[in-house]
Amino acid sequence: MDAGSAGLLVSLLLLLPILWFLAWSSDKKRSRLPPGPAPWPILGNLWQKDVLPLYKHYEKLSSTYGPIFTVWLGLKPVVVLCGYKAVKDALVGHSEEFGGRPQIPLLMQLSKDYGFVSNNEKKWRELRRFTLSTLRDFGMGKNSMSQKVQQEAQHLVELLAKLEGDVAPVRAAPRGAGCSCLWGQRGSEGGAGRLCPGTEPGRAPRAPQVYNTFPSIMDRLPGPHKRVLADCQKLKEHIQEKVQFHQLTLDSSSPRDYIDCFLIRAEKEKGSPETMYSHQDLIMSVFNLFGAGTVTTSNTLVFFLLMLAKHPHIQAKVQEEIDAVVGPGRAPSTEDKLRMPYTNAVIHELQRFHKSRIENFPRMATRDVLFRGYTIPEGTPVIPVLSSVHSDPTQWENPGKVDPTHFLDEKGEFRKREAFMAFSAGQCSRKRMCPGEALARIELFLFLTTLLQSFTFQLATEHSELDLFSLWLQMERRAIPGKFFALPRPVSS
Repeated sequence: MDAGSAGLLVSLLLLLPILWFLAWSSDKKRSRLPPGPAPWPILGNLWQKDVLPLYKHYEKLSSTYGPIFTVWLGLKPVVVLCGYKAVKDALVGHSEEFGGRPQIPLLMQLSKDYGFVSNNEKKWRELRRFTLSTLRDFGMGKNSMSQKVQQEAQHLVELLAKLEGDVAPVRAAPRGAGCSCLWGQRGSEGGAGRLCPGTEPGRAPRAPQVYNTFPSIMDRLPGPHKRVLADCQKLKEHIQEKVQFHQLTLDSSSPRDYIDCFLIRAEKEKGSPETMYSHQDLIMSVFNLFGAGTVTTSNTLVFFLLMLAKHPHIQAKVQEEIDAVVGPGRAPSTEDKLRMPYTNAVIHELQRFHKSRIENFPRMATRDVLFRGYTIPEGTPVIPVLSSVHSDPTQWENPGKVDPTHFLDEKGEFRKREAFMAFSAGQCSRKRMCPGEALARIELFLFLTTLLQSFTFQLATEHSELDLFSLWLQMERRAIPGKFFALPRPVSS
């Protein structure tokens, strides 16, 4: 390349960011978007450490730009909603306008447009309806499901006793009941406990965002996203083995679990030109349920126990209520929940306090929306930051502290709070309710009460002042023996 050509190339490279900025700033639609941090050329805000990840920076960003602001993932704007009023106004007052489902490239790469994340709205609505109905038939929210969770919880108690305080098995425990309902085996028996992609939010935290921003480029490059995809593929292959076994042993008159019911329905729909019950839809539906209904609960349970270890006075009061209502002679049951207002309040308060990975739940504008003075174009992803609702000082008396009285009335009875959105954002989300929600509610109550009936959880002294969310991320990356203990409680006479 001669000197003139080289100079021209350098000039073009220098001009590209300027041209991009001029195009970006002159776009009328973009000019009507909510304000936000200035994006870098091409990359947007992707590698700006004071912007992303949102769960770390949304408070500072909302104090600077207001409760509605825009961040840029590459060349794509994403509108972020913070605080109770903005989130409720969007998800309840404008539920139809913000009721879309944006395409997420990483999920599309995993699903190939099958299962619950299909772009075919008719398909995912039908699969969701079928799944909710089937899980109810197999005990979701009924005594049979509660009994499965009780068995898993007791198994965990026995295992912790043998391991003399090592809490590593806690993460795998909630998967057993979910696996039993999905494919008829406990998680440890079916091997799924070793195949849990996406359970380590501290590992390669930017990989999904980078992939979703530049999917066509990232498909051709090595990196952490390849490991995420490989882990997910292993779980899909494991599910495929379960499906093949079910096909060989299926008795249509006596379905054993979710997979059997899906296969029976698929056979009935075989002649339909628009069947929504294909083999790949089954694999992805089970994959989605396993991730949403069991892995998420596992992570939440670990965080709950960490918080109670850091707040021993709250842990002790829960144990007092367990001793008074349940006693030492039997295991806790779902029927006990109504007689345990303090424990119920603690579970809700821990959910409120937990800063989840909020970027994972975007909505999308279904048409151009004039919202609070800003025009949000059709197709724009919208992220309602539910953690900001849970820390909104206009809604909570002590938002920065773990305070179970947020969910207790003056008589000490449990009370609901409208600003509590751990499972959903208002009544508009009922039609979008996660099929694993009922199981998650049962698991959190039964696992927590069963564990606290038998053990007291403690942090090592040097970690008692550590930021709780940071410690949780450390535990999600790897087991850290010597930092977190389960100590057997004295046996009452």
